[in-house]
Amino acid sequence: MLRPHDNLRVDGGRLWASIMAMAEIGATAKGGSNRQTLTDLDREGRALFRRWCEAAGAGVRQDDMGCQIARRDGLNNDLPPVVVGSHLDTQPTGGKFDGVAGVLSGLELLRTLDEHGITTDHPIEVVNWTNEEGCRFAPAMLASGVYAGVFAKDFAYGRTDAEGRAFGEELARIDAVGDEPCTPRPIKAFLELHIEQGPILEAENVPIGVVTGGQGIIWLDVAIVGRESHAGTTPMDRRRDALVAAAGVVTGLRELALAHPPGVATVGELNLGLGSRNTIPGSARFTVDLRHPDAATLAQLEEGCRHLVAQESGGQHCTFTIDEVAHTPPVVFDPLCIDAVRRAAEDLGLAHREIISGAGHDAFYVARTAPTSMIFIPCKDGISHNEEESTEPNEVEAGANVLLQAVLDLARGEG
Repeated sequence: MLRPHDNLRVDGGRLWASIMAMAEIGATAKGGSNRQTLTDLDREGRALFRRWCEAAGAGVRQDDMGCQIARRDGLNNDLPPVVVGSHLDTQPTGGKFDGVAGVLSGLELLRTLDEHGITTDHPIEVVNWTNEEGCRFAPAMLASGVYAGVFAKDFAYGRTDAEGRAFGEELARIDAVGDEPCTPRPIKAFLELHIEQGPILEAENVPIGVVTGGQGIIWLDVAIVGRESHAGTTPMDRRRDALVAAAGVVTGLRELALAHPPGVATVGELNLGLGSRNTIPGSARFTVDLRHPDAATLAQLEEGCRHLVAQESGGQHCTFTIDEVAHTPPVVFDPLCIDAVRRAAEDLGLAHREIISGAGHDAFYVARTAPTSMIFIPCKDGISHNEEESTEPNEVEAGANVLLQAVLDLARGEG
């Protein structure tokens, strides 16, 4: 027996056009987007999102971390809302879909309900979380982390970018400081649609990933300090070469991750300071990204990393420091939210599979405060954080229809 609105579908062409229009704000030469958080381009993207939401009959407010919250009232506004969303900020050489597909699928949900005159029992909200990427202001998922109580607002406001500009100052500069505190509130469920950012769904020709949880993530900043000296006059056995020590850590991390599948370890940034062709590097500063779905194994990866840094530094007669920038434990999503996503995919006749997220998402922090799950759609070759990031219009539409049906399911009645 069909339930009310089971035949309701989003306008896939309109959704795709919205994604392409947002991509023009900060468009890059290779077809991606550079719309980093709290920049003038971010302000422009936020303004467009607000106009679109208001045109769809939703009121938009901001919290004091700059998160935009579009709300469509329900038949009973005393009931907690069903919330969807993701982020509109990008990497410096980001793609069109990372985060954006989730926010604008939420917008398309509002548009679909508005044009069909449908009011759900529970209110529905769409959130654009601030600074998910963390490329300008580390750590990532900063606003959702404040929301979940992982970070203090003062800590977030004090984070600085490479030019020394503070998060709080930039938030005010683009007029993004709202009156509402970025703190937990009653939410019936939170769903986030996102490209997979990995190759599994495409390789298996499965259009929908039912996300059951996510890997734990640890970010470390490592500094190894040796001594600059002349490349031609310093014997090999008398050198304090910081780069050689760092290289040993990098290769050692690869072996460490391979020994703990499906764990991964990445050195994404390495800085030698003022280097010179004929000078032995006296310092090496680099980032370490460790991930694993099991908390105990993630801890083993961190311990192994710290041991490597100490061992390789000592071998080159260098000193070192290690600072933990972020630690996100593995996440297990809510069974009822997972079931709502799975049921929506089945009702739509879409092949689906359970999947664990390898990337971090705002949903990880929201899951600490409310029932949560995610919907993954494929991306070509699993490429993300890259201007070549790509997915197909029908794949975005399929994911948005799963989101729509799961939200309609969750927004019924008082259950």
